Amino acid sequence: MLVSGAGTNLQALLDACADPAYGAEVVAVGADRDGIEGLARAEHAGVPTFVHRVKDHASREEWDAALTATCLDYRPDVVVLAGFMKLTGTTFLAEFGGRCVNTHPALSPSFPGMRGPAEALEYGVKVTGATLFVVDAGVDTGPIVAQVAVPVEDDDDVDALHERIKVAERAMLVDTVGRMAREGFTITDRKVRLGPPAR
Repeated sequence: MLVSGAGTNLQALLDACADPAYGAEVVAVGADRDGIEGLARAEHAGVPTFVHRVKDHASREEWDAALTATCLDYRPDVVVLAGFMKLTGTTFLAEFGGRCVNTHPALSPSFPGMRGPAEALEYGVKVTGATLFVVDAGVDTGPIVAQVAVPVEDDDDVDALHERIKVAERAMLVDTVGRMAREGFTITDRKVRLGPPAR
């Protein structure tokens, strides 16, 4: 897993992985910043951690290559970006494309980017939510693995709405990543199917 902040999605997955029936484990947690709560959560759970800061590398491409190499060392089946606030590059996608997922606090393809909850409120939608998607070279544009709807209340502000989205997002992430680990998944023509390949 890759994180940049508090690691609440990471904690939800760590808690789920404590049950052997969940069928998955977090093999390592990486970050693009030192001293964040996400790394402390991983260390508390006994999970190996690593940090690659962009500023410690001569270029964004070198950072991407170093991040990719370290992730490869842990041989993950799926890479989960859990609040990871950097776009991965071509080296990372060449290695992990099709098996790296991220969440977005809106119902894609609506409201991509950093302001999903605010833009949903500004637009006046009655329902928004969260999306789990396979990472590609775009911003929140990859094939959709799962979505969960969250009603917009009349008295919502951005913080209240975003907090409810995050709660729904965590539950969706835990459920879906567990299924991906236990059942496998396939991607055909942008359609993500959980379970063994169709015959």
